[in-house]
Amino acid sequence: MQVHSDVCVVGDGVIGRAAALGFAQAGLKVSLLSHPAGGRASLIEDEWDARVYAINHVAHKVLSSLKVWDALDASRISPVDSMVVKGDGQSMPGVLAFDAYGARVDTLAWIVEERNLNQALDAALRFASNIQRVHGRAVRLSTGADAAHVELDNGSCLSAALLVGADGRQSWVRAQCGIDIDYRPYGQHAVVTNFACEQPHRDTAYQWFSPHEGIIALLPLPGRRVSLVWSAPDALADVLQQESAHQLAARVSAACGRQLGELTPLPPQTVRSFPLALIRPHALTAPRVALIGDAAHVVHPLAGHGMNLGFADVAALVHIVAGREAHRDCGDARVLSRYVRARKEDILLMQLATDGLARLFSIDFEPVRVVRNIGLSLVNQLPGLKRRLIGHALGRAP
Repeated sequence: MQVHSDVCVVGDGVIGRAAALGFAQAGLKVSLLSHPAGGRASLIEDEWDARVYAINHVAHKVLSSLKVWDALDASRISPVDSMVVKGDGQSMPGVLAFDAYGARVDTLAWIVEERNLNQALDAALRFASNIQRVHGRAVRLSTGADAAHVELDNGSCLSAALLVGADGRQSWVRAQCGIDIDYRPYGQHAVVTNFACEQPHRDTAYQWFSPHEGIIALLPLPGRRVSLVWSAPDALADVLQQESAHQLAARVSAACGRQLGELTPLPPQTVRSFPLALIRPHALTAPRVALIGDAAHVVHPLAGHGMNLGFADVAALVHIVAGREAHRDCGDARVLSRYVRARKEDILLMQLATDGLARLFSIDFEPVRVVRNIGLSLVNQLPGLKRRLIGHALGRAP
């Protein structure tokens, strides 16, 4: 099978599917390469996905423009109206709090399950007439003067003026293009699962920092439910993975000072983990190729913005490709250079911020602990600085 399109998207995760829809809405012919069926078991209706995302305002705008936001199951989405960050001091614990009122917005973010996003995106893909979804495994990538070509293990070939690599942190597209990366592991795993909580969370996201135990975040889910994201040192993460769901719930409740009372596991009581690292590719583009999402950048999840960076990539790339001059095709070098310029600053700032905070709060040295907790509390007393910080977290439209 030979498939020719204006844009070929490799990778069918949330960001890849969103990119395919965005290009299709811009009037382009799109092919979306999906891996062969298989992998994670599906969840039943009353179970909660262990993988959730904090969607900021840029991501919300992208999903709304794709007509996907209103297709989400609203009963499984929780707004984040406030956020409380707590340091690790004993006598002088630092505290930094944000709220939607102070940020002059209706809500700071929305917590959405990965399953909810994928189901809504799949529904939209089924109704998109100019998207061809192809299943197979890519084995070879080549580029020519007019197109990029992807050969599949079943003998099929996909060709397009622009190839978009949306295939994750271990991107095959990035490797095929010979794009080197800077890779630095954090020595941590993110341990994720969901709990019911005894006390109401009042749509508040909580985060605790500790040099010994890492970073614990409890994100609000609908009702008295929360999602755990524990960025734990590798040795501790191994212990957490070996504990029962009830043992983990008791440990988290104690580590968080019983902020939300007793925690109990939510079905299916699945605990997942994934290694944390800073990944910085040396380039966002190659001839006729653009990288988006985790293929383009991987940051520490302490700020919850990895997925949001990907949605901003989608918005920028679709906007730039759709607005190109008539004499340029989708993969023109000038068009790709505009994408690089549009995304460079935002990505760099998020990399510096998340990496700097992760390093700062991993230092187990009393003078540093005192200074960083004083710093948290000082920022909390400066409304102008807080507004600037939260404004960046909400996202800037490209």
